[in-house]
Amino acid sequence: MMDGANRTGAARYDAVVFDLLTALIDSWSLWNDIAGSPEAGLRWRRKYLELTYGCGSYRPYEELVAEAAQACGFPVDWAQALADRQAELTCWPEAQGVLAELARKVPLGIATNCSRTLGAIAVSRTGTDFAAVVTAEDAGYYKPRPEPYRAVLEKLGVDPARTLFVAGSASDVPGARGVGMSVYWHNRMGLKPVDAARPDYIADSLDPLLKLV
Repeated sequence: MMDGANRTGAARYDAVVFDLLTALIDSWSLWNDIAGSPEAGLRWRRKYLELTYGCGSYRPYEELVAEAAQACGFPVDWAQALADRQAELTCWPEAQGVLAELARKVPLGIATNCSRTLGAIAVSRTGTDFAAVVTAEDAGYYKPRPEPYRAVLEKLGVDPARTLFVAGSASDVPGARGVGMSVYWHNRMGLKPVDAARPDYIADSLDPLLKLV
């Protein structure tokens, strides 16, 4: 089911930019597997997100993941396990088909909160040749700071007002809207919104994108 302000409109965009590790890829399962349970995985991941959102300029992704584990009382070597097992990441079931269809219509981009090395591995798991990929390391900042969003828009050479951002996390909604993009929130996990920020569209699947682009 999809909710959005333009349900009946024939929205058209010049490009689509995706969050990678939540909107396109089921990274939750890998974090939970390393942590031993969904509860521990969520606690670890929430602490990592807290650190990234508050760190200012870029600090190594792997370092923040290790700090998050330590802060939660978990082994710091979980961070290395996450890096070592990055190639095990898998897309959401419909993701590759949706990407292939969209790529025939408009250029696609990625803005992701990770290092260049791990970002490249995760992108390869999608089986898609993106026109532009920007990691937090590339931009020098983590989302939802504006720099990563602006960097991918610049690489694509598109107007933010004509670009759709596909968010995976709640914080991506105000982040992408803040630079002028429309936002589709792929809220697979049924997360709560951040503050009063609301996306233009919200769904628990990527499939509705095919009717919007």
